Amino acid sequence: MPLITEEKFRIGLVQTSCSKNSEENLAKAQRGIREAAARGAQIVCLQELFLSQYFCREENAELFNLAEPIPGPSTSALGDLARELKVVVVASLFERRAAGLYHNTAAMIDADGSLLGIYRKMHIPDDPLYYEKFYFTPGDLGFLNFDTRYGRIATLVCWDQWYPEAARLASLGGANVLFYPTAIGWHPSEKAQYGKAQLEAWQTIQRSHAIANGIYVAAVNRTGFEGPAEDGLEFWGSSFVTDPFGQVIAQASQSNEEVLVVECDPKRMEEVRRNWPFFRDRRIDAYSGITNRWTGRA
Repeated sequence: MPLITEEKFRIGLVQTSCSKNSEENLAKAQRGIREAAARGAQIVCLQELFLSQYFCREENAELFNLAEPIPGPSTSALGDLARELKVVVVASLFERRAAGLYHNTAAMIDADGSLLGIYRKMHIPDDPLYYEKFYFTPGDLGFLNFDTRYGRIATLVCWDQWYPEAARLASLGGANVLFYPTAIGWHPSEKAQYGKAQLEAWQTIQRSHAIANGIYVAAVNRTGFEGPAEDGLEFWGSSFVTDPFGQVIAQASQSNEEVLVVECDPKRMEEVRRNWPFFRDRRIDAYSGITNRWTGRA
């Protein structure tokens, strides 16, 4: 009997621009899912908060009206499509948990249309044009894995992608792919000086998660410009998939709407982890300090 019995599977990433019309954005996402499925994708991931433009560019209490419950209308619509196409869908939504309590949440919809569960974004940024702490309560479910029809997966969301602790804990759950729904781009005033370095850092940190954990990593970002010309965000697209050795095996452009479809092979994970056995050599007895805020001098 072979040691590795997990089969190959194909994942899809849907990179789009977003308008101010949520129905248009949902329809565009549904078309992307259909295209991915037609090209053989079995697990399809949408970008962060795909139903709207990135509203966290400002602090506006009226924008809480964009939120919806989970389960809710969007998970119902996507569940129907997942059931029809027999695909798994990872959908990033603005969750209304209760009055005054909101999360940035990824809904995991299985290929039979059922809601497997949710992941709530753990790390919440607060930077110019990324005022997420105004809107989102930090996640309280931890770093989860989900057993879909086609494979075990995990998801983290955008700002989570910069934290190796999050990637490690998600990977330790046994996932084959780590998905990162994302909304990241350039400030107009910064692009000329810092743009290339920012984009490279974003890709490098996620490739490093793939290497350190021997796991496939898939990041799906939006594209297009949103907001006022002098104070908006130019989302840099560049959605990509890296293999467990950090090699980029597919990448979208910065400015075009695209659907990526990539085959993932669990045997590749086994091969990489046998030769780079980071899990074997981890000193789990020596890492207690990682739970401290700071261990240096004040």
